[in-house]
Amino acid sequence: MTRKKLIAGNWKMNKTATDAVALAHDIVVALGSQQEVEVVVCPPFTSLEGVGKAIEGSVVKLGAQNMHFEASGAFTGEISAPMLRALFATHVILGHSERRTLFGESDELVNKKVLAALRNQLRPIVCVGESLAEREAGSTLKVIQTQTERALEGVSKELAAGIVIAYEPVWAIGTGKVATTEQAQEVHGFIRGLLTKLMGEGVSQRVRILYGGSMKPANAPELLAQKDIDGGLIGGASLEARSFLELVKAAASVC
Repeated sequence: MTRKKLIAGNWKMNKTATDAVALAHDIVVALGSQQEVEVVVCPPFTSLEGVGKAIEGSVVKLGAQNMHFEASGAFTGEISAPMLRALFATHVILGHSERRTLFGESDELVNKKVLAALRNQLRPIVCVGESLAEREAGSTLKVIQTQTERALEGVSKELAAGIVIAYEPVWAIGTGKVATTEQAQEVHGFIRGLLTKLMGEGVSQRVRILYGGSMKPANAPELLAQKDIDGGLIGGASLEARSFLELVKAAASVC
């Protein structure tokens, strides 16, 4: 099965609302009507509405960087899935390593968010990845298995195919370090095999698995050519239109 490549930009805590709209506009204009690669941009909450309007009618889709698992309530500072859907968001990043490390998010919490996203027709981009200490201890695959299994607990096979998994080696995020092509493909292939055990071959072959550790135009073609690497969750390189668009082109070239 040929899976459509996906390039998602995680803008993190960058760009004012005005700057975000300008970046979104530049991306929309440059992409035109290309259909080879699915493109998602994930601006900060403050820019979701403006960026949503800027990409309306284009091939670019709107994603959020996080959400709460409850639909509403006394959760100061949080955003719910229905709120995101009201802004026409289609994707949401869940379990990013920064959320796990800096804000103490557990596998169980990530699972609650995944289930809430699916209930609200949002497509989760579920992040999994090991720390440098875990890799050096030889625990990479064990960590990936635990995070993946717990994130997908209670998810039906029918809905699982719509989930996106993002493998992000924590030691390679924002550091300039990149997993070698062989290291990345090994983990992606492991995740694919794990999905086959959990959900069956049909589902696992439909799930897209992104690489999320310092992917740049220079290393993207080799990474994206791997059998089980279906795109990228892009941080720093997504903050400038030219580099982000080069990654989309790299993905299109291996389709």
